[in-house]
Amino acid sequence: MSIRDLIPWSRQENKVPAQVSAAGAASDPVLSLHREVNRLFEDVFRGFGVPALAGVERGLLAPSVELAETDKEIRVTAELPGLDEKDVEVIVEEGVLTLRGEKKSEVEDKDRGYSERSYGRFERRIGLPKGIEQEKASATFKNGVLTVTVPKSASAAESVRRIAVNSSQA
Repeated sequence: MSIRDLIPWSRQENKVPAQVSAAGAASDPVLSLHREVNRLFEDVFRGFGVPALAGVERGLLAPSVELAETDKEIRVTAELPGLDEKDVEVIVEEGVLTLRGEKKSEVEDKDRGYSERSYGRFERRIGLPKGIEQEKASATFKNGVLTVTVPKSASAAESVRRIAVNSSQA
């Protein structure tokens, strides 16, 4: 059996697969259903404050992180609203900075017979360059913002070579 035998339209000699043109796209019921289901999901997630279905994974599972590097240190700042320092774990191991955390929220209103619970975990791993002093790494947590500072070794600063950029005029 050849690959051509597995393709449905190759079994029929004179038939070609259906092509959807711009004019015929509006009348295709399957394509129309597909668009409506996508719009439905986007509307549902937008109602919960999530930007769109494509952004669900990123927004809920990983915090926003900003990286800054100087000649002396690497600074990682992560936004962790609603968390406390006891909810966050920071690990530097073998050139990788790992940020882990878990958020638990429970709301109960016995008068209305209402309770709501939500849980969420995240883990963010950031590769660090060679020449860092992981033993001297430090972390601070204030107002929902975690700042991790990893100093560079003196040998790392010495091994940097700046290259001049020249314009190429012929």
